[in-house]
Amino acid sequence: MTRLYLRIYLTVVASLLAYAAAFAWVWHSKGGPYETAMHSQAQVILNALPPAQAPALEQQRSLDKLAKGQPGRLALLDDSRRLIVESDGRPSIDDQHALPHSSESLWTLHLPDGRWLEASPPRDGHQPLHVLLLSLLTLAAIIGVLVLPVVRRITGRLERLQRAVESLGAGDLHARVAVEGRDEVARLAGSFNQAADRIEALVGHQKSLLANASHELRTPLTRIRLALELIGPAVDEGRRDGLKQDIGELDALIDEILLASRLEALPHLEAIEPVDLLALAAEECARHDGVDLEGTPVTVKGDPRLLLRLLRNLLDNATRHGLPPVQVRLRLTEGRAELVVRDHGPGLTEDESHRVFEPFYRGSAARDRAGTGLGLALARQIARHHGGELGCRYEPDGAFALVMSIPAEM
Repeated sequence: MTRLYLRIYLTVVASLLAYAAAFAWVWHSKGGPYETAMHSQAQVILNALPPAQAPALEQQRSLDKLAKGQPGRLALLDDSRRLIVESDGRPSIDDQHALPHSSESLWTLHLPDGRWLEASPPRDGHQPLHVLLLSLLTLAAIIGVLVLPVVRRITGRLERLQRAVESLGAGDLHARVAVEGRDEVARLAGSFNQAADRIEALVGHQKSLLANASHELRTPLTRIRLALELIGPAVDEGRRDGLKQDIGELDALIDEILLASRLEALPHLEAIEPVDLLALAAEECARHDGVDLEGTPVTVKGDPRLLLRLLRNLLDNATRHGLPPVQVRLRLTEGRAELVVRDHGPGLTEDESHRVFEPFYRGSAARDRAGTGLGLALARQIARHHGGELGCRYEPDGAFALVMSIPAEM
């Protein structure tokens, strides 16, 4: 946005300079207003001066009348540019100090009879070049001061619109921008607000539909589970166990869908409190056989129930799709808690490592095993709600690891 700001500002200044240059060219063009004005002025001055052959004293008196009230000096020169008389009363002698230097002249006028009339600043006055430069700098400063707030207001509205777009892209569906003015930027802001309203309504409808459908699925699942318990002896034991497993997977899937929908709807965590991440990891590791835990106590701020769910999903993934031994390591690194869950399974290909956190994605090695395909996606969602990130990597010894990093409380 800074580049746009400078471009608009420089465009305005360049336009003013171009206009000034075009105006000057037209004004000073041959036969233009400047030439006509100077010709008229020269004729008027010639009418006020005595002829070139008149005595110097008579020309002196006429020149003094012309110079009366003028801040500078006037000098009358012949066609060879030699001094005839000067308005300050200096005599007509071949004194080169009496000649006005060209660098000191304010303006020079060629009279129709061949004489020249030159205007110079007072002997104790400022140089014309200095006055011109000061005038140009003053004009540039005035233009800059007047243009700056106008350009800044336009780019400021664009910056606010950019921040609103970034907030909407980051998941804040309530992001809106104030509509200021009636120009194109205001219409753009209005269009953005309308699009954001439609997106929020569409996403809200989908979340509501998904949550209601998930709740409604709980009822038939409960009835199926109850019916299975009632007719249990009449059903083959293997089929009964398979039905129980299917019901359990459906129940877990509904639970994760509901949690994912709730996290999507919440821009911030509902409950934030200090959590001992090592104690939480020890509690969850105790539910799994053959899991080795090492680490130092690290306190983080967050929702303990969500963090416990994150750890559970990571360990379930490692024990279900990896190979023992499963190891959990917790350490404090540069103000962040880093939790590493590693196993000794075959790991993932490069393509799968980019897709494993997508909802309902199940890698080729996990398609024939239990699981909903939402566990790692939900775990990453929880990590990001805590200001962290969840990824995967291969350790130096070749073990595949899932790595979570969230800010620690110092």
